[in-house]
Amino acid sequence: MEKKFTFSLIIILLSGALHANSTNSKKNEARETLDAIFSNYSVKESCLFRETYPFDETHKATYLADEEQANRINPYAYLWPFSGNLSALTALYENTNDPEYLEMLNDRILPGLEEYFDAKRRPSGYASYINSAPESDRFYDDNVWLGIDFADLYISTKEEKFLDKARLIWKFVISGKDNKLGGGIYWCEQKKKSKNTCSNAPASVFAFKLFIATGNNLYLNEGKKLYEWTKKMLQDENDFLYYDNINLKGKVGKTKYTYNSGQMLQAAALLYKITKEEIYLKEAQSVAQSCYDRFFHDFTTDNGEKFRLMNKGDVWFIAIMFRGFLELYLQDNNPEYINTFKKNLDYAWLHMRDSNGLFNTDWSGHEKDKSKWLLTQAAMVEMYARISAIHNN
Repeated sequence: MEKKFTFSLIIILLSGALHANSTNSKKNEARETLDAIFSNYSVKESCLFRETYPFDETHKATYLADEEQANRINPYAYLWPFSGNLSALTALYENTNDPEYLEMLNDRILPGLEEYFDAKRRPSGYASYINSAPESDRFYDDNVWLGIDFADLYISTKEEKFLDKARLIWKFVISGKDNKLGGGIYWCEQKKKSKNTCSNAPASVFAFKLFIATGNNLYLNEGKKLYEWTKKMLQDENDFLYYDNINLKGKVGKTKYTYNSGQMLQAAALLYKITKEEIYLKEAQSVAQSCYDRFFHDFTTDNGEKFRLMNKGDVWFIAIMFRGFLELYLQDNNPEYINTFKKNLDYAWLHMRDSNGLFNTDWSGHEKDKSKWLLTQAAMVEMYARISAIHNN
């Protein structure tokens, strides 16, 4: 009897040690990738970053609404890729409680972020490029991602400055809503031609985060309206996934991106968390299953291991989708999807990086990218940070 008890105790201790090693491994991988970002993208004597590595001053951003702006030679990253660093450090602090990450955020990332802040136009908000350059467009979705991070920072630190910033950003984001098409937020302030899932789905997530942070029902009610509008106008009823946008003539752009469905997945999971209404959990689970079916494929490694591998695509989009899967896991405790993400991240660490510690975009590791985008690297930091806190990993 004593031998059996001792053996069982050893098994339990070994299991705990393996879990601790796995958790620490993911934290270390997040930190190592963060260090690679600072090493390869930093601009000397500045809090700003380059957009690509190797740095290419002729790099043309393809995600802007203004062709003239896209054609300018810009030495620094645009707001969107820069903001990935805020998300990365927010996730690291939230999942480690290591004050070093909060210090890095305060000393390096937040001062750099303020280079993009535009108080000349009202309401104030963040522009797509630094304020010392010619005036640039302001995107509602760019600001939403920042707002979510600041709300998360307030929830994890209780520092009022983060809540103040989240509220300021919310005022800008909600100013992009009108009654055309029955509601919804535009994509770009200067070119109000379409209302996109990428501005409305995360805006609902942002609203729910603000409700959790403040208890103010205004945010909960607005978040519900945005969620329902996006579901009504942009969901494909056949597979529960989400289209990209609808223009003011009512024509739907039917591309399906990972992050759009991922944010509606997170919004539904948060609604269930807040209201405990089963319909939202079922909606989240339906979107999750369809994302799993569409955005992953069967894969066999060289040593014969089989699992579902993520399709090649924008890595940051995948990181945003992961937020949705994680939120769902926290509500239904089904580890299937999270375990698949862990297998992908394990495989990526061994097969997806280059000699500088930077990641390519092909999850199989077969295709190599000549240029590495800042936002891709920040997205990997975020995913390793978030997976490190999951007990089942």
